Amino acid sequence: MYKSTRLLLSAAAIGLGLPVLAQAQMELPDGDGKNLVQGICVACHETTLINGSVGYDQEGWEYLISGMITLADPIKSQITGYLAEHFPASGTRQPTLVSGDEVIEIREWRADVLGQRPRDTFMHTDGTIWWAGMYGSVVGMIDPATGEQTTYTLDPTARPHSVIEGPDGDVYYSGNSNNTIGRIDRETGEIRVYPTGNPEIRDPHTMAFADDGALWFTAQNSNYYGRLDPETGEFYTAQPPTNGARPYGIRKDSEGMIWIAYRGAFKIARVNPETREIDEFETPSYGMANPKNYFVRRLAIDSQDNVWYVDSAMGEIGRFNPRTGEFKQWPSPSGPDSHPYAIHVVNDKVWYNESRQRPDALVRFDPETESFQSWAIPSGIGVIRNMDGTPDGNLVIAQSLTNTVGLVLIGEENIAKYSDILVSQN
Repeated sequence: MYKSTRLLLSAAAIGLGLPVLAQAQMELPDGDGKNLVQGICVACHETTLINGSVGYDQEGWEYLISGMITLADPIKSQITGYLAEHFPASGTRQPTLVSGDEVIEIREWRADVLGQRPRDTFMHTDGTIWWAGMYGSVVGMIDPATGEQTTYTLDPTARPHSVIEGPDGDVYYSGNSNNTIGRIDRETGEIRVYPTGNPEIRDPHTMAFADDGALWFTAQNSNYYGRLDPETGEFYTAQPPTNGARPYGIRKDSEGMIWIAYRGAFKIARVNPETREIDEFETPSYGMANPKNYFVRRLAIDSQDNVWYVDSAMGEIGRFNPRTGEFKQWPSPSGPDSHPYAIHVVNDKVWYNESRQRPDALVRFDPETESFQSWAIPSGIGVIRNMDGTPDGNLVIAQSLTNTVGLVLIGEENIAKYSDILVSQN
């Protein structure tokens, strides 16, 4: 339905010669194919995404568009030819890749529903990979051993931002546009929806389960965080002490404490799920000028309960030791504009991405040697917005703009283990 609706809208725009989006658009240069771009591409997104891109050759534009919509020739050739001529590959924002001894292999799959922009992947305990298809209001699942995909269609207003496995094996999603948390029964596929009941919350964002089985979540633009009891449907919601904190990433440590990253401040916060008391900690960038307005997007926890986080504004990663109160930050290899985004810790090695680079770079940081290693992601003309670890020490990722989900196999042992049982498209 999502794809069909969009195609009809695009066709209507071309036939009538009318702009589809109401917001202001940047003027595109004249040329053969301009009207097609304005009719089809602008049916789904503004032209600023085209003008603001790093540009691609015709093959690159074809790959990018093929994850959004199915086009046949001659329309496809006219559109990609126009884009390649007027928005060619600029070579800007190349990552600074660092060599090293770690070996990885990245397997990727295109999501079946085009244009859904998959994000926030996780691997279920049964070995399947799940993601939130925000733009399509779907939750997707793939069996990496067979390549078979299953799509769960949600309320069109849900626009899920994140997905997570519950202690019961069910899959939970955050209804980012309709103020809900949803629960997909892993066995039956039935969906239960929990409205938060707080009209001030507009956008449930990222989630983490506490030791007692309650689900904690953030709501960035509403400046809230909260708790859901999945058994009773009862919610607890609260605002952080910092005005405009914009709670974003969230994780649980081994002692059961809930940690939250602030998208709107150079701070991280700790919530005691039993007492519901919250403590805030200022990062080293606190008080610095920040015209980018990024702050701290996400965080992760290592085996010693150190909190690792991305300082997206400064292009750095940081570590906070809750036992000593000590902070330390390291600049990312591609510099202050690299915009570190997603982050996770695997076997006490820190993995994250430089989301502003093209291609998007996957970076590994070894805290013992304080050394970096990085790789260009095959589908890296998009953005990894979150990442998670697998039970056997790998990573799952998603590239929103290219409509792909991926599995990062870490080390020769994992590569050999999966070599004969994975099916991938790359």
